[in-house]
Amino acid sequence: MKNISLIATLVMSFSALPVFCIDVPTRLSEDVNGVMSPKYWELWNDDIQKKIDADIEKYRKADACVQVGKIKDGTQVSVEQISHDFKFGAHIFNYNQLGDKTLNAKYKSLYGTLFNSATVAFYWNKFEIQANRPRFKSEYWDSQEYWENSENPKAEFHWRRPPTDEVIDYCKSRGVRVHGHAIVWGSRAYSVPQWLFDKCLQGEERKRFDDIIASPFKDGQKCVEEKYKSSFKKLSVKQLDEMFPNFADKFKELHNKRIIELAQHYGDKVDSWDVVNESVPDSIGDTKNIGGKITKSQRYKIMPADYTFEAFKTATAVFPKSVKLNINDSPYRWVEHYAPQIIDLKQRGCKIDIVGVQMHIFKPAYIAKIASGTSDDNKWFKIDEKKLQPKEVWKMMDIIDTNTPIHMSEITITAPDATPKGWAIQAVITRNMYRLWFSLKNVMGITWWNVVDDCGVIGEPSHSGLFTRTMQPKPAGEVLQDLINNQWKTNLKTTPNTNGEIKFRGFKGKYRLAWTDANGNEKFKYIYVK
Repeated sequence: MKNISLIATLVMSFSALPVFCIDVPTRLSEDVNGVMSPKYWELWNDDIQKKIDADIEKYRKADACVQVGKIKDGTQVSVEQISHDFKFGAHIFNYNQLGDKTLNAKYKSLYGTLFNSATVAFYWNKFEIQANRPRFKSEYWDSQEYWENSENPKAEFHWRRPPTDEVIDYCKSRGVRVHGHAIVWGSRAYSVPQWLFDKCLQGEERKRFDDIIASPFKDGQKCVEEKYKSSFKKLSVKQLDEMFPNFADKFKELHNKRIIELAQHYGDKVDSWDVVNESVPDSIGDTKNIGGKITKSQRYKIMPADYTFEAFKTATAVFPKSVKLNINDSPYRWVEHYAPQIIDLKQRGCKIDIVGVQMHIFKPAYIAKIASGTSDDNKWFKIDEKKLQPKEVWKMMDIIDTNTPIHMSEITITAPDATPKGWAIQAVITRNMYRLWFSLKNVMGITWWNVVDDCGVIGEPSHSGLFTRTMQPKPAGEVLQDLINNQWKTNLKTTPNTNGEIKFRGFKGKYRLAWTDANGNEKFKYIYVK
């Protein structure tokens, strides 16, 4: 079997962008250049591929029967799919930040063509840099002119954090679903603002806090969490409750204020929210401290007691019922605890509509090893290795299943390097993983994380984008374009039966039907296939 080139089918879709002439193998028999090792293809063998194909057919398509009446002799009914039910998303954190008008235009044009869903940044420390001054509206430092004149965009305090109103208005104008990320997250480096601690820690509680902290966290691009003295480890939850009662109450109050403000400002304009991000370990055992004041967090050290429940309780009360409320985590380290956390929250009255599952592989060296079929005893490599094995993905999905739709909420598949072979490896893995996730019954969407190379935060790989920094599509971007807008769209022409009906099986979504009736009149009809 010859290599299947995606270029011919993609040139029209990416007509404004140069493409790389790289063949992307879809099966071992096509991988004549040895981009991936035989060991890799053993995991993705033809039996696995056939199961994926069968599940896509079963779960992503539906039958349609539409009455169109008599049509003009010699003509057919045109059936054109114009939108997907499934959500193919990406974050839109670099809105107007690429430093060039043409690059910004190309970036923004992806939303509504390639992506029908956009994750908008609501990280608290950059969204509300000063207390009571949320960045809903754009100011000069958010303008294209500002970013064009920035010598080092990644060093700017608001890199990847554009003001939200303009981004959301743009998405809505393009018919793009909006997902807010994230309302409550305990990370001091990426979410909790410094001023919040200053407001919450007063008087004696400030002194007690200073006694147990070794070095404070710093707001900035570099991920720096605060460090605690060994004496902190010896403190029980009960002791922390006694030491910081006012801190806990004030922290909880400000969390609730933030949730209420976002609900009041956006109503149902934002379609879904990550209400709480990465809180699984703080739900294990007694750490959540139900009825107490403080959670002794494994990740964030000190957080309000049972904060995940408290956040969902408030969000459930204040957001419109039509707005989807998500919980979001990277469950691979805590896989046996994620479903119990969700079940517990639901049993206590929380509205959880969608379960977010992150899948980041940040280390290029790990991708290279996986492609070459070599192994590594490093425990983090072992975790990443399982993320890219179909049988392990099926197993993990069974463990976390709570009969709730799943959003593959943050996807990073980096290239090993910026070479043609490195790009091809990224593309092969991307194709296989997207096909697998698309085939899973409970998965409702997939969101790629950094769309453009070298546009992440410190610690994220430079080659994990679908496009280069100059907005040239990489093979992984070509793969997604082909899957989303070619292979997974139904377009056909058909003739009605004697009852004036057309019947077809197509991918779920919205369709436009067009035909000429027996009297020569042009007819149109829009339908949903569900």
